Amino acid sequence: MIDKLEMFLAVAKERHFGRAAESLGLTQPTLSAGIKQLEEQLGVLLIFRGSRFGGLTPEGQSALVWARRIVGDARQLRDEMRATRHGLSGQLRIAVIPTALTWAARISARFGAAHPNVGMTILSRTSVEILQMIDDLTVDAGISYLDNEPLGRVSTVRLYDERYMLVCAADSPLAGKDRIGWADLAGHRLCLLTSDMQNRRIINRNLIEAGVTPQATVESSSTVVLVAHVLEGGWITILPEDIAAFLTEGKPLRTIPLDGDGASHAVGLVAPWREPHTPVLEALLAEARRMANDR
Repeated sequence: MIDKLEMFLAVAKERHFGRAAESLGLTQPTLSAGIKQLEEQLGVLLIFRGSRFGGLTPEGQSALVWARRIVGDARQLRDEMRATRHGLSGQLRIAVIPTALTWAARISARFGAAHPNVGMTILSRTSVEILQMIDDLTVDAGISYLDNEPLGRVSTVRLYDERYMLVCAADSPLAGKDRIGWADLAGHRLCLLTSDMQNRRIINRNLIEAGVTPQATVESSSTVVLVAHVLEGGWITILPEDIAAFLTEGKPLRTIPLDGDGASHAVGLVAPWREPHTPVLEALLAEARRMANDR
């Protein structure tokens, strides 16, 4: 039944039979037959469908909760047995907010050195997408904000607190300042992350509290694009300290601390709440705790 539940989870996630089949490496008729067999085994209709996906039935919504739990338990059993026989191995999938990608690289490097048989896939996603992907079992963990929006029932390890920096060209009128207030940004041409990013919502709030209208002439989901616009001239951007230092190193740019940014915002590792965690995920959480302590 596990394989049929995996099919059901894929359809619930993709909301499209063709895309779900493709994600599993199956043909659509094979997927449809598997869902029909699962419905026959359970004795209920799980999915409204005619010529296309029509949503989950009420019974399908209840079954989705059980399917995630059962598939999660099955994966944990497999991972534990594999770890018992061969040590830690497999593939970890981690979704990360764009401003924390440098931290993801640090965790990957340290974890990989300790556990060379575990591969890692790192995806850049919004905080909302990360929680959904954890819930859907699409990823094993995430790196995201811990205290700015509801997380639900998850395990977390706090890694660092964000400190915001202005990034400007070395010849910018702002470049000679040691510190800058948010109110000083009024009238300057901003390029910022897109509004679906939690970092952008935090920046907007800080600007509004300083009496500045949070308007950006350029928006992007990529921090690289933001810094590239600053290099091209005329723009300034705002990034957390760590990613700002990484992206500006060796370039004719200045990073300047922003004063009066209110409460700091914690960023950390987020994992599905399970007791116990899989051996690989528990090792990842332990590595994150060591990194936090080292810092």
